[in-house]
Amino acid sequence: MIFRKGIMRLFFITFSPLWLASVCFAQADDAERPRYVAEAPLPKGWPQPGPYDVVTLKSFPAYRAAYTEGRATGFAFWRLFSHIKRQGIPMTSPVEMGMGKKGANLNMKSMGFLYQHGEVGDLGKDGKKVEVRDVAMMKALCYTWQGDNKAANRRKAKAALDQALGKRDLKSSDYRLMGYNGPRTPDKKKTWEMLLVLPEAGKAQP
Repeated sequence: MIFRKGIMRLFFITFSPLWLASVCFAQADDAERPRYVAEAPLPKGWPQPGPYDVVTLKSFPAYRAAYTEGRATGFAFWRLFSHIKRQGIPMTSPVEMGMGKKGANLNMKSMGFLYQHGEVGDLGKDGKKVEVRDVAMMKALCYTWQGDNKAANRRKAKAALDQALGKRDLKSSDYRLMGYNGPRTPDKKKTWEMLLVLPEAGKAQP
């Protein structure tokens, strides 16, 4: 009995710190793993963003969205926000940005607010700078990351998508960036998903 107690005491002295350390490291690793912070509902049938930091192939349903042209993110956002508020359209996530090439970088050329589904709202213009359109279903190569929307992250996403597209022996310049979080979420927790729409899957970006 004394021998057994001694063995048990030695076991706990030896392995308890190791077990505690493994739990702490597992918790730290789990805390650092990217996770989607949902702020608004996704449109009907829209796939959740992710997995993170890899290229995946996804199918997206047909959707309705209000679009505005422009390179200034703030102006475009508030123009579309005023539109949905005026029309009584609930906010959804993500916000879509049509991307155009400028040298090695991709920069926003248009912005869209997605509606919940195709039966919400009315098609057509709302004033001179906002137009509601229906977008065809599509397949796209996707790269999701968590962090900021700086040029370096966009270049990394574009390079990964271009490489994956090249392996399929296809060509496309239809890049769309989906932003899933607003200003309430810290930059390090924001989720972004860049899409490279496959050419056989539908028409060019709105």
